[in-house]
Formats: sequence, C-alpha cells, structure tokens
Amino acid sequence: MPILDIRNLNIRYFTNDREVLACDGVDLQVDEQDSIGIVGESGSGKSTLAMGVLGLLPENSTRLDGDILFKGRNIAELSQSELAAIRWKEMAAVFQKSMNSLSPVHKIGNQIAGIYRIHRPKADKKECRELAKALFDKVNLSMRVYDLYPHQLSGGMMQRVTIALSLMFNPSLVILDEATTALDVVSEGQILREIVHLQETDQVTYILITHNMGVVASSCKKVAVMYAGRIMEYGLAIDILRHPVHPYTQGLLRSFPSFTGEKGSLRGIPGSLPDLSESIEGCAFASRCPRATERCGMERPPVVEVKEGWSAACFYAEEGGEL
Repeated sequence: MPILDIRNLNIRYFTNDREVLACDGVDLQVDEQDSIGIVGESGSGKSTLAMGVLGLLPENSTRLDGDILFKGRNIAELSQSELAAIRWKEMAAVFQKSMNSLSPVHKIGNQIAGIYRIHRPKADKKECRELAKALFDKVNLSMRVYDLYPHQLSGGMMQRVTIALSLMFNPSLVILDEATTALDVVSEGQILREIVHLQETDQVTYILITHNMGVVASSCKKVAVMYAGRIMEYGLAIDILRHPVHPYTQGLLRSFPSFTGEKGSLRGIPGSLPDLSESIEGCAFASRCPRATERCGMERPPVVEVKEGWSAACFYAEEGGEL
C-alpha cells in the first residue's frame, strides 16, 4: 500500500463570480521511502496540491473533490481537529522561507522546547535539550545553535532549524515546498545533501516541490511534471530527465542550463499558462506545444504508459524523441 495515494483530486478556488481549477484530476502515488520531486512553472498548482494534502486550504474559498489516502485513510474526509492529530506528527512540511517563522526575540532552544511541549507538556529541560541534540545531528547543526537567536544564524542554518523542527516527531511523510529557493547556491546544495542523507539513513519519505530541474536531479528518485493543475509526466527521474517524452517536460529542460556536454542556447517556452478559470477541453499545454494538432485542442489526452512506472499525458508520448 502506498503511504500516500492521491486519486482524481480536483481543487477549486472560488469567489462570488468565478472558479479557478488549480488541481485538475491529479493522480499520484508515493511509496514508503520514496523521494518525489513535483516540478513545473509558477502557477502550475504544485503548492495548492501540497496544501490540499496537508489540509491547510482555506475552507471558505476552496473546494476539494477526490481522495487523498494517507496510510489507507482518506484524509480528505477528516475534520480539522482530526487532521491536526496527524499533521506534524505523521505528516510534516517545510515551506519556502519558513525560517521567517522563527521568533526573533527567543533563542532557538526555547522555541524548540516550546513547540515540543505543546505535544509533550511534561517534558523537562533535559529532555528538550536531548531532543534538540538529536535533531541537530540529523541536519548537521552544532549544538551551540541551541543558545543562539535567529539573527545570529545564516539563512542556511535557519532553514536547517526549520527542517529539524519538521522531523521532531519522526513523521512518515515530509513535504518540502520550495524549501531551498531563498538560499544561495552553496547553502541550497548543502541542505539538499542533508535531505538526501536523511532519506538514506532515517528512511524519510519526502515530496519536494520546486521549479528547478537541477534540484530534482540531485535529490529525487522520481519526478512528477505538473502544468495547469495536471500531471503531464511521471516516472523515475533518471528516465525523464534524460529522455523526456512530453513536450512540456522537454521545454522545461531546454530552459535549464546544463553543465555537461556541448554548450547551447537556452530557450524558454513561448506563451503563458492558460486561464484556469475557463474550462479546458483538450490538452492544457496545447496552445504552447509545437506538436499540437487539432485533436489536442479538442480531446483531453489519456495517460500513456511509456514503460512500467513511467507515464505521460500526451497523444504522442509513445513516439518520444526530442523536438
């Protein structure tokens, strides 16, 4: 049984006069000890998907249809109080710039102890300090950080603290939503290495949401390419990043610089995302796709199996090849 099984998930944002379909029929399975990167342009629905899984969407302006099975339990049907019992203990998250959530007027150790005591009210100072030591070891932080204020830490160190906080109760699943985007390249690389190390040593299952193909290549076993709320291509990262079959995946890779092989010019994908408040009958990428035919604008493409564990939502996925 997958640890997370998302089935035909639709998420809509709505106001008095319009609805925006941010996630459109998403199917995604996450097995235990998986590391999956969800990649796509801004506005593709990646963060909405994460917030839907975590149960953090605003109830008064969103509607969620479909199933989100976490360890076999449909959490899409749970109340907020029931979700609160799961969130953080069994399913945790690290968000973009989450380091900004740290209180500037309290030492890191006091903040860790305060969060821990919400769930373990009887924990004494010794227990909290031992917990912090174990967490810091996991993310390669010195114990001296315990007695420092956030302003005394670098951005990378603060982000490591928030990753450590997400691991406090040994959750089965961690969602990292653009968790390294605000960092410099060196800090980003260090943190990604620590995340991969955690996956190998602590068997942490994680979903990493990013717009950066390089991040996926260095830290994920599988990748799901998302566009306009739909999964366009899914499979092993080593397969998709080397031989993508969906035109959108190919376009993303051409717009990202390679540090090996022959030098070539970068090419962005012409056009922009469709208006998700309007119904899309055919392929969501049809208006920007160099392969698109009349059929693509009229029919929604089926999910074609390229090979076992590798699929793409394209009429011509079986042809493969570069454009």
